[in-house]
Amino acid sequence: MAHPEAVTDADFEEKVVKSKTPVLVDFWAEWCAPCRMIAPMVEELAGEYEGKLNVVKVDVDASPDTSVKYGIRSIPTLLIFKNGKIAEQVIGAVPKSVLKRRVDSALA
Repeated sequence: MAHPEAVTDADFEEKVVKSKTPVLVDFWAEWCAPCRMIAPMVEELAGEYEGKLNVVKVDVDASPDTSVKYGIRSIPTLLIFKNGKIAEQVIGAVPKSVLKRRVDSALA
């Protein structure tokens, strides 16, 4: 089963922006309780959409440049990149059904 890959400022461009496959990016931090709440859902989506969607996690403390570049002001924030551009944005701990709907919309 696929697991979210950790991505940093150094490889964000390569792994996300230049990806030919749509990418769900989970901006999170170790100290963020809502981030830990949605982590299992993000993990499940990685498995359910394997081959159609890459799922990565960006630790905002370890990768501040990427967080600033994309205007991440609160976490968790999930961005779905398609063809190098943001196709969907979800802020906060939301139900899995909402995440799935946003992913399906981005993949359509």
